Amino acid sequence: MRLRVEHITHYQYDSPVRYALQQLKLTPKERPGQQLIHDWRIEIEGGAQQLHYTDHHGNGVDLVAVDGGASELVVRCTGEVELITWDGVIGPHRGAMPLWTFLLPTPLTRAGRGVRSLSAELGRDHASDIERAHALSALILDRLPYRIGVTDAETSAEQALGGEGGVCQDHAHIFIAAMRHLGHPARYVSGYLMMNDRTHQDATHGWAEAHFDHIGWIGFDVSNGHSPDQRYIRVATGLDYRDAAPVRGMRYGAAEENLVVQVQVQQ
Repeated sequence: MRLRVEHITHYQYDSPVRYALQQLKLTPKERPGQQLIHDWRIEIEGGAQQLHYTDHHGNGVDLVAVDGGASELVVRCTGEVELITWDGVIGPHRGAMPLWTFLLPTPLTRAGRGVRSLSAELGRDHASDIERAHALSALILDRLPYRIGVTDAETSAEQALGGEGGVCQDHAHIFIAAMRHLGHPARYVSGYLMMNDRTHQDATHGWAEAHFDHIGWIGFDVSNGHSPDQRYIRVATGLDYRDAAPVRGMRYGAAEENLVVQVQVQQ
């Protein structure tokens, strides 16, 4: 299957910006299940690309400087990816980061009382660790229904679990925190999902991966209740959302910003 992506990130500032720098993790790489990247482009209006490099997680990173005095910045990302059926299995660990790194908690994925209690509910009556991970995924979605607008990018796993709902980022963080607590390395994945009921979306997608002996990394999309398949494009990975965020930045000046994101993913 070949998927086409158009992803537009539009920042509008209420007064001219003196200086701003954006970090983009928007370029997918050839990985298991994701064999060919066709004509992937990042176009900038209101700024300029300064540098491209590969970070410690193997993610492609572009640094973009906003033009001095600009009142808006538009990042347009387009391209196509050839995908095959892979049922969420990524395989052996690769890269510069040692596997034990993915057992370390972060402020967004620390396992507090709520996550530990949730993990304890799983019990031990599962045929395998992978079956237990799927049971954990289902339990998280049962306890935290998908609901937009009640959390944000800085909401931790514990905070989300104590709330009334969350989005894919929250589901992934809770899963990661619980899996690390249970002794399995886990990481966050950001990317794109072709949805069956719509082409236009207002955000990218996020899910989790956990590592199992003799198999390697396996993906879990808690929000949708299954492992990623050929409708998913993996773009960036990290210890949590902050490591893998599609766009992050900083700016000088008192300007307030308005952010609009438009994503289209289609076959």
